[in-house]
Amino acid sequence: MKNRYAFDANVIISAFLFKNSKPSQALKRAQTIGFVLLSDEIFTEIEEVILRPKFDRYLSLTKKQELLEDLLKFSLSINPTAAIDECRDPKDNKYLELAVVGQAECIVTGDNDLLVLHPFRGINILTVRDFLAINLNET
Repeated sequence: MKNRYAFDANVIISAFLFKNSKPSQALKRAQTIGFVLLSDEIFTEIEEVILRPKFDRYLSLTKKQELLEDLLKFSLSINPTAAIDECRDPKDNKYLELAVVGQAECIVTGDNDLLVLHPFRGINILTVRDFLAINLNET
């Protein structure tokens, strides 16, 4: 089974906005060596944020739609069935639920509310930099 990775919405949005950034490199790497896990709730959040007018100067509407379509195409859709309430920011529990139900190798985030839980039920919670630094089995 290929490795599975859960990405914080903010990391994905940064990857969309800044083509050669560390978040972009991390997302591409995860898609190359495994699957990026995505739930409907997280996809909806990404979609709502990236479509905000403040990001129009970075990406056209067509490009935004293309990035969202590619994200869906190259992700593994998971609908978490377990309710987890262990993060100090309740809005971040959705990443824990996705990672646990989707059997993620790790969660990639810059959010301290998630990072402080590392590891969570055997799942690593890593910054983008740490994710890029680890030697993953890239077969």
